[in-house]
Amino acid sequence: MFLPFFGALREAGVPVSLREHLTWLAALRAGLALYDIDAFYHLARAALVKDERHIDRFDRVFAASFGGLEAIPAAAVLEALDLPPGWLERQAELYLTPEERAALATSGGFEALMETLRQRLAEQEGRHEGGSKWVGTAGTSPFGAYGDNPEGVRIGQEGSRRLSAAKVWDQRAFRDLDGDAPIGTRAMQVALRRLRLWARDGAAEELDMAGTIRATARQGWLDVQTRPERRNAVKVLLFLDVGGSMDAHVTRVSELFSAARSAFSHLEQVYFHNCLYEGVWRDNARRWQEQIPTRNLLRRYGADWRAIFVGDASMSPYEIALPGGASEHWNDESGETWLRRAFEHWPEHLWINPVRAEAWEYTQSIGMIRALLGEGRMVPLTLDGLTAGMSRLAR
Repeated sequence: MFLPFFGALREAGVPVSLREHLTWLAALRAGLALYDIDAFYHLARAALVKDERHIDRFDRVFAASFGGLEAIPAAAVLEALDLPPGWLERQAELYLTPEERAALATSGGFEALMETLRQRLAEQEGRHEGGSKWVGTAGTSPFGAYGDNPEGVRIGQEGSRRLSAAKVWDQRAFRDLDGDAPIGTRAMQVALRRLRLWARDGAAEELDMAGTIRATARQGWLDVQTRPERRNAVKVLLFLDVGGSMDAHVTRVSELFSAARSAFSHLEQVYFHNCLYEGVWRDNARRWQEQIPTRNLLRRYGADWRAIFVGDASMSPYEIALPGGASEHWNDESGETWLRRAFEHWPEHLWINPVRAEAWEYTQSIGMIRALLGEGRMVPLTLDGLTAGMSRLAR
């Protein structure tokens, strides 16, 4: 009976597998979600959704498949229930104190609530306001609109004053959580860790469970074995664009930097402005006094390092193409020259752009840098973008 739900999830772009579907069915047969729609929902989501980007799509399909009237506009609900519109017209609203709300008796569960609603609709003959039983408004009844009940069915009310209804019979507005949405530090860490090259680090140790079992069986007493902890051995040289138009992206880039420090054991970062030239720096407060020659980076960090540039690539085309085109100093060699040297020295390179990919074609300098980088080496600062970029660097 759940095959249509499985098919609807796949049609909606939720990558659920047959194995996951069978796991969910096994959990249902085991009685993990009986007669509780919330438990049923959370069990299905835990079994069938592997990525937070797909939660909203899952919710849409779940509402359409099992939510009944949740997926139907409020006007259609009123028509289906055959309620006169005047019954739910707002003339007053009720507000109870937390103590008064806590004193209201609960419905006895979702099925009992639905059965009581059916009985009320069969018996009710007119509009009610301020009551505790009938379908109406501004009361403590579990049924109707603009009242106050900690557990009820909201009918014909646009929006919600409290997040407490057991079921919402109004049109639901979803907010997409997809791969091109802005992301936080935790999601960035998950995406960055796709770039992995494991190695043992002797500075820390972890329990060797298999070795402990073998040694204990051999010795006849508990013989705990440890081994050096595994760490991500990928070496990353991070170039961060600062100042100017990047000020608008400072929060997201700071989150990215924090995530990178957590994801990579070997991370070095330097700063630049707009385009790479003959000098970079580690301290923005002393950028003119303590610059590091870019040639020194090329000598110190070998080709086994991954070079990741973070910047909006939005500047005058002269800053890339011409000597002397830099906005803050005289550059003897063009930014293009230095970028080519960097990309040739570090074959595994990537540019992360906080500007949305849809806008890239409207900025000439972004197109110029993309051409220098090569196909697929500029990615947006989104979950999908970071995932694709780390996969590219891991080749």
